[in-house]
Amino acid sequence: MEIRDEIVKIAESKLADPGHFVVDVVVSLRGKHKVLVFVDGDQGITIDHCADLSRAMSEELDRLPGLNDSYVLEVSTPGVDYPLKFDRQYGKHVGRTLKVVLRDQSIEGKLVNVSGDGITLEQATGSGKKKEVKVIDIKFSDIEKSFVLVSFK
Repeated sequence: MEIRDEIVKIAESKLADPGHFVVDVVVSLRGKHKVLVFVDGDQGITIDHCADLSRAMSEELDRLPGLNDSYVLEVSTPGVDYPLKFDRQYGKHVGRTLKVVLRDQSIEGKLVNVSGDGITLEQATGSGKKKEVKVIDIKFSDIEKSFVLVSFK
């Protein structure tokens, strides 16, 4: 088993809340070994959850062959610049603007619904009396990447 897969398994076994899940694990074995664990939750996740997971994982990682004694472990949420990887991540972003990358195009719009097989975006064009709202249904299977767009207005 590859070291990354072992770390994913350890992280998943140490998550205390069934609504929390591992999004990604990045392992760098160059120089000082570094392990980045990205976690999320259906209702979000707090810094305290990340700290608890870090403490819970440390003892098992200390015994893991392949990591040197001075590895660095960072547990955090993926952040807004990280793409949504799992269907279950969309629900908590209803009402926010997404950029959805499909095979042949990118679409930006407000996420208004999440169903079992896809999402619904609203795109507003024009303004005032000429404002039009277009509803776009997208299947999860057609999505290559999605990003939450942050507005500073």
